[in-house]
Amino acid sequence: MSSPVETHEFQAESRQLLQLVVHSIYSNKDVFLRELISNASDALDKLRLASLMDGDLKADTSDLHIALETDSEQRTLTVRDNGIGMSRDEVTELIGTIAKSGTAEFLRKLKEARDAKDEAASADLIGNFGVGFYSSFMVADKVTLVTRKAGESEGTRWESSGEGTYTLQAVPDAPQGTSVTLHLKDVDAEDGLFDYTDEQKLRSTVRQHSDFIPWPIRQEVERPKENEEGEEDGTERVTETINSMKALWARSQDEITEEEYQEFYKHVSHDWANPLETIHTRAEGTFEYQALLFIPSQAPLDLYTQGARRGVNLYVKRVFIMDDCDSLLPDYLRFVKGVVDAQDLSLNVSRETLQQDRQIQLMHRRLVKKILSTVKSMRTKDVDRYRTFWREFGRAVKEGLLNDYDNREAILDICSFDSTHDSEQQTSLRDYVSRMKEGQEHIYYLTGGSRSRLENSPHMEAFKDKGLEVLLLTDPIDEVWVDSIRGFDGTPLQSIAKGQVDLDSEEDGGEQDAEREQKQRDFEDLLKWLQSTLQEDIKEVRLSSRLTNSPACVVGDSHDVTPTLEKMYRAMGQEVPRIKRILELNPSHPLVTSLRSAYETDKDDAALPETAELLYGMALLAEGGELSDPARFTRLLAGRLAAGL
Repeated sequence: MSSPVETHEFQAESRQLLQLVVHSIYSNKDVFLRELISNASDALDKLRLASLMDGDLKADTSDLHIALETDSEQRTLTVRDNGIGMSRDEVTELIGTIAKSGTAEFLRKLKEARDAKDEAASADLIGNFGVGFYSSFMVADKVTLVTRKAGESEGTRWESSGEGTYTLQAVPDAPQGTSVTLHLKDVDAEDGLFDYTDEQKLRSTVRQHSDFIPWPIRQEVERPKENEEGEEDGTERVTETINSMKALWARSQDEITEEEYQEFYKHVSHDWANPLETIHTRAEGTFEYQALLFIPSQAPLDLYTQGARRGVNLYVKRVFIMDDCDSLLPDYLRFVKGVVDAQDLSLNVSRETLQQDRQIQLMHRRLVKKILSTVKSMRTKDVDRYRTFWREFGRAVKEGLLNDYDNREAILDICSFDSTHDSEQQTSLRDYVSRMKEGQEHIYYLTGGSRSRLENSPHMEAFKDKGLEVLLLTDPIDEVWVDSIRGFDGTPLQSIAKGQVDLDSEEDGGEQDAEREQKQRDFEDLLKWLQSTLQEDIKEVRLSSRLTNSPACVVGDSHDVTPTLEKMYRAMGQEVPRIKRILELNPSHPLVTSLRSAYETDKDDAALPETAELLYGMALLAEGGELSDPARFTRLLAGRLAAGL
């Protein structure tokens, strides 16, 4: 008596994704086979590893392989492996739920591309998102999966026609491993739907996309049969291995074509686009390893999602140990994909022991330096490719400035930043330093939410006036790392919104000291009164040397946390004491000089405190800050406007 069949519905986002794949406009539909073979290869890797780790595991590992089986009459193609298999819960989790981190963002971007009728962008997004097993629905009307996990007695059958539901059924006599049977759509060469029951088509597709898979991919084919005299006597069905099984990373670079590198990248990353950069390296001597790493051409949608899969695949003497080995590369290089094959590690190495393993730490250091030097070389030799890299991964790379102390200089050397020097092209710190004016001692920067806001900030006025270049740092991570970096190549960094900025002294050798001292005396009473009046909001009032057009601005002390960073900490649930800032006045502005005259004429004028409040509020708004009481500010401003009419 067969087990009952249960029908389940896909989740809403899963259903949307499934429909995208079923009606995919992606032209190269052959890649479905690469995805299924990659999954089968992973299952074989995991079974071999599990059998090494657990001697009591009841599993047959005597002939691990992948088989391709076809039925031209029924128009089916089956991809079968005798690997680790899946339990019922794993089928539900891994197969029954296509949605994953980044799904909502992916659907939003895809909708925008579809609304713009940009089919190329739509196809690229579908490929970049990577739908793995579900790519089968590009070529099949129905997909049947039968699987049994090694060591378990009962298997599971999963089946769906891609219409929003799937069925589950227990299978008592299922063989170990997983078989995926595709009930193929009709051949339509114009739409990229070929005959995937054809022996030659399957062989050529495997050779193109999966030749390097380390497990035999077998196919039953028809070959001429010879009699005892060596003469041809009809045909017979024989099983052949159709892939070379050569580990690509172990071969000489001279032997590998660009196409082979690209297909291997797609295998390990499940990306459909070609990599931006390939890094093939090896270390010999007391500690040997081979590494084949790739920098993608597009950032994955889950690059900044906590808990997303990251890391490279670790092998020991070509034996798979683990995927997503995050001990080999730091988190800020989490976008790098590939394989590292160590010759001297133990096969019993675990995630728990990796962090303390001296050889892993050595590989970690060498691989990081290799990747950073490759990016630096890319910047010099191929500017367009470097710009693509920085656009996609720059924000992640800058995370390394916070915790990779050994490589800070190398990271800074590959960073690019917006700058007032050029409205379109970013600059490196090295190029900034080469353009510094005579007598300039600092690399000036300003942090904030957008380039336009920073360019119009009051803090910029004197720097524009004197033609001094300022870095415009708009990534949230910039708020954090600038406080932990003292400088670059011996030149200190300085925020133009913090501390004292004395450009006159820097340029004129202190010739204007007497003039500044006179102004200080002229405004001394007003400054003291303002500081007393606004003491709930500010800790000091002083004259400014950074303002030319605006009446006032708000700045922080040299080591103060910026308001943006303060807000970020609070959003993360961290308690941060309120930091009072400094109000700077432009002694040449008519509003400030008029306020001084009014104060000297009548110190008890009831309107003066309101003017002080408005002046402070205007300074906050000018830098993009937030008012503590917007309604009160609006009432005061409306009253003043009405009185002036």
